[in-house]
Amino acid sequence: MRHTLLLLVAASLAAAQAPDEDFHVYRDGPRLLLTTQRLRLLERERERSSVRWQNFDQLMQSGAPLPEPGLAWALHYRVTHQNPSGRKAIEWALTGEDLRQLAVVYDWCLPLLSAPEKDRLEAKLKAGLAKPGTDIQQQGARALAAVALADALPDAADGALREIVGWWRKQPPAPRESLYSLLEFLHVVRDNTKIELRQAVADYFTKLPLEYIASFYPAPFPGPDNDFRIPIYAGAGEPNLDVAARARAAGLALAALDTNAVNYQFAQGMLMNDRFLMRGPLGAPYEFLWANPYQPGLAYQTLPQVFHDPATGHLFARTSWEEDATWIGFADGSLQLFRGGGVQTLRPGTAIPPLKVGDALLTRPNDPASVHVHLDAGSLIVLGLKPNAEYGVEIEDRELDFVTTDSAGTLVINAGDETDAGVWIRPHAVN
Repeated sequence: MRHTLLLLVAASLAAAQAPDEDFHVYRDGPRLLLTTQRLRLLERERERSSVRWQNFDQLMQSGAPLPEPGLAWALHYRVTHQNPSGRKAIEWALTGEDLRQLAVVYDWCLPLLSAPEKDRLEAKLKAGLAKPGTDIQQQGARALAAVALADALPDAADGALREIVGWWRKQPPAPRESLYSLLEFLHVVRDNTKIELRQAVADYFTKLPLEYIASFYPAPFPGPDNDFRIPIYAGAGEPNLDVAARARAAGLALAALDTNAVNYQFAQGMLMNDRFLMRGPLGAPYEFLWANPYQPGLAYQTLPQVFHDPATGHLFARTSWEEDATWIGFADGSLQLFRGGGVQTLRPGTAIPPLKVGDALLTRPNDPASVHVHLDAGSLIVLGLKPNAEYGVEIEDRELDFVTTDSAGTLVINAGDETDAGVWIRPHAVN
């Protein structure tokens, strides 16, 4: 199941592109992800031998197989300036095929490249850039390659960035599983062109940290190196810990995207818990690259226990922020219930008896044509109704009102101070 984060009108996205936007790459290298400020932070983390640096450095010294050796060794070289680490990254790149990692190695290890090696890597990057991309992972890799080639191929690089950004603006931002690729792309474009892509879909990026926090099951999952928070997924059996690691990496990159915005500080507050600090071969390089323990964070447990986005119909609700909470997630037509440490995907039409979640009462009725519940909370959330349809809502001792469901058929009714009343909901018959 693809958990699409936001559906947007393609025309409005295309119109958001300013005709005078300058896609010229203005920064000196390194250009990819390692801004001057971030590189200074990482070097300081090494100097003070922080836990994240120790985990990353010990991993690199251990000889353990690395899922992304190009990125890992190039990062180690850039922070330590130890040539052997850079040479290992280059050796991988000369035979590697992953365009994204090739771009990173070229950009971060450029001072170590011989003229023949530079030519070989540039040829590989040019070939990868010439291939069209069909999703954010492929297009993001092409964007990294374009930025890496900004000196060797400036006109082509600028043109490729314009094309890739134009493509992105006509798409939904990303499926949930590709969130990290999207965030890398946003960082690289902003860092090198001063174009802030979030402006075109500001509401989406305002809500994104809150949806990110809400979309994790309450109970953590023990991994071999650290515990993981598990994001909503549709697979059977135990969760894929590589997916969980990338979800945490995405969160760290998300928090770094806007250190001043309140919602992003809630994400930072959730992520800065050493229990979930990634120590494994996939996660440790990202943990070191993105985590900033000096960044302000806010207590996410103070957030509402219900997240609802009418634009997507996505809904995440929990009875508390404790690990033993009951959690309900509804995204892209799939409804999941997490309770007692296990997750269950509910069949379409499965009724949910009224469930108190925070200051809301949530239910999915047996008969969507006639709903009657007793309201004992500040708001009522009804799932499973007709999408984008008008319903008559009558709260006891009040006049009849008409409310429209969202794109997923969810109706949210704010009862205000009324916390002890019957509520009747029926489709509005149009004559």
